[in-house]
Amino acid sequence: MKKAYLILQNGDVYEGARFGASGEIEAELVFTTGMIGYLETLTDPSFHGQMVMQTFPIIGSYGVIPEDFESERPRLSAYIVREACDKPSNFRSRGNLGEYMEKTGVIGLSGVDTRALTMTLREAGVMNAAIVDQLPGDMSAFTKKLAGKSLSSDVYQVSCKDFYEYVPQGVKPDYRRRVTLWDFGVKLAIPESLARLGCRVTVAPASASWQDILDTKPDGIMLSNGPGDPSGYHKLISEVSGLVGKGVPIMGICLGHQLLALAQGAKSVKLKFGHRGANQPVRRVSDGRLFVTCQNHGYALVDGSLPKDAISSYVNLDDGTNEGVDYPNQKAFSVQFHPEARSGPHDTEFLFDRFVEMMEV
Repeated sequence: MKKAYLILQNGDVYEGARFGASGEIEAELVFTTGMIGYLETLTDPSFHGQMVMQTFPIIGSYGVIPEDFESERPRLSAYIVREACDKPSNFRSRGNLGEYMEKTGVIGLSGVDTRALTMTLREAGVMNAAIVDQLPGDMSAFTKKLAGKSLSSDVYQVSCKDFYEYVPQGVKPDYRRRVTLWDFGVKLAIPESLARLGCRVTVAPASASWQDILDTKPDGIMLSNGPGDPSGYHKLISEVSGLVGKGVPIMGICLGHQLLALAQGAKSVKLKFGHRGANQPVRRVSDGRLFVTCQNHGYALVDGSLPKDAISSYVNLDDGTNEGVDYPNQKAFSVQFHPEARSGPHDTEFLFDRFVEMMEV
């Protein structure tokens, strides 16, 4: 296997072996702690443009299963693992992970000391990184330039381009409600979850206006997950603000959770290394009940900046950051985590039932 190098903006260098697609790349490096669900990670639009490192030591053991994808193709820029399994064993598998990554243009690096790399990111925070074939002659100049680059993601690159109706697979339509899902980089498990509860889902592009959303005559509006810094989406924030107070129930997930709050004057902050993985603990404020959740975000709402009528509903047990907001005067609520997690955990799927119940009142 061909040798390649991972260079961090702080000057650290990790040697590895290439798998997947060839090429050199620069991107923000983040880590995720999921023990399973690597296919969901590869195809999650919230990872758009990022270089993702898995903390679990062996990836690819159950191969490639298209039915588990969260979008039609990979969205991340590069994938870093300790060991890439090239002999998968699963009756649902349709191929080898490395071959799939090569076919879809995802650069991979295996044989990396991911434990040491994780410790670095936890201590120093997420940072820009590059995968190269040869080490640069002037490392100082290279890392300085790397650190100064803005490598942000963009919802408009992962959102659909036009309105369409979601057609569920394997679910017999029994539509009783109509939901318009505003796509900022949606995971397919979200419309799937709504369809199972009898919702006819119309998906709207990120470029839509709030009036376009209301013109679909929805019984409820879902604000989806997506990539990037929420505070940088000024137009989206303005458009989302147009939905507030219109009387239509709203549920937000991840980026949608943040945009709904920012549209009402709240502020967000970038986390040191984010919450990414399927083992994130949260506490429900109302009764103290604990849940294990799936998360993928690098920003969080500032609790003290929430509007006066808002109630902080969930908090992260690791760092105390906000994980949910209720808006009792607006028929709206949102959560930072993913209740629709396809690979689990499924502790908070009941939130979709809550959303449906709001539409029936």
